[in-house]
Parts: sequence; structure tokens; C-alpha cells
Amino acid sequence: MERYQLKIVIPAFNEENSIYRVVKNIIPHGEVIVVDDGSSDKTSQKAKLAGAIVISHKTNLGYDSAINSGFREALKRKAEFILTFDADGQHDENMIKLAYNHLEEGYDLVLGKRKHKQRWAEIIFSLYTNYKWNIKDPLSGFKLYKVNVYRSLGYFDSYNSIGTELLLYALQKKYNIKEFPMITKKRQDMPRFGSNLNSNIKILRSLFIHIFCKRK
Repeated sequence: MERYQLKIVIPAFNEENSIYRVVKNIIPHGEVIVVDDGSSDKTSQKAKLAGAIVISHKTNLGYDSAINSGFREALKRKAEFILTFDADGQHDENMIKLAYNHLEEGYDLVLGKRKHKQRWAEIIFSLYTNYKWNIKDPLSGFKLYKVNVYRSLGYFDSYNSIGTELLLYALQKKYNIKEFPMITKKRQDMPRFGSNLNSNIKILRSLFIHIFCKRK
């Protein structure tokens, strides 16, 4: 894989403690696009210092809006492959090469499967996708796409799907998808996804909309 072919999209909200290290670790693999989603700290400055392209939202629009912005920028920069990667330092940069090796086997989308899930709503979501498609971790933030999957749908997210709409679309359209066990690191501070109750509600809402409201 040539470095210029891969664009790595990182949504970030108040991640000044980890973003510099994350960008530095992954920038040898591809062009890094950090979407600063209305941070009040030095996330943008540290990401730029590490060598990332930074897109800044004036206010916090949420995870999916940040990814949408990152994907649009990646497309402008002629991406052939787009990887979503977390800003909190939990993803292991060594997984990038492993994921790309799976793409070379003929897959269109590769996602990392975490050993543990953080919220009970994630378990419910995964029970649904495991039953329907044998996908055990649909909410993993580590997903590597061939750009044709994104072009086919035309956007990353339209209903605050917590990063799952493009994956579920690809599953429904029978793209070749690979899920592989990935190594994760322990986060050093509190997650930015909101309180445990609010985050579980967001996840269940996303699942409800997909099952009952989205046109198949």
C-alpha cells in the first residue's frame, strides 16, 4: 500500500492528552485527517503539530458528523482507502497493516473486533448483527474501507448511527467484509462519548432506527 492511497480519519473532541501521540504513531501509514469536533482544549494545535490535516467544527456536532467531514476531505484528496481510527489512544497502530493485508485478500471493508465491549447497549447491537451477518463488533471505531463502498452509498452517516450505517449498508449490499480480532490499549482518562446512560440510549436509538425506520 502506498502511503498516499490511505487517508486516516480521526474524529476528536477534547483529546489534547492523546492526539499528538496517536497522529505521530499512525502518520507513517497514511495521510491523517483529524476532525476537531468543537474542542475547547488544544486538540487542533497538537494534531497540526504532529503533522495531521485538521478540520475544525465550531461546535460539537457529534461523532458521525465528524466522520462525515473527514470522509468528504479524504475524497477530495483522492483517497483509495479510508480508515476510521480513534483519537483516545486505544487503537494499536500495528493493526493498520494487518487490516490492509485483509483488503488485499479481496475484502471491501475490514473492521477490528475488540475483546471487550464498554456498554451493555453495544452487546445488544452486536447480538443483532451477529445473528443477521455474523458481525460481532459493529460499533468498533476501527474500520478500513475501500472508497468504492463509500461512493456507492454517497455519505458516511445520515441518522447518527454511531459509526454503523456504512457498515450495515455494505452488509445489506453483500460487499465482502472481514472482521478480525484486534489489539487495543487501555484509555488513560474518561471517554468522550457522554455518560453511560446517554451513550447506551444513543446506541439503542441507532439500532431502532436501522431496524424499523431505515429503508432497506
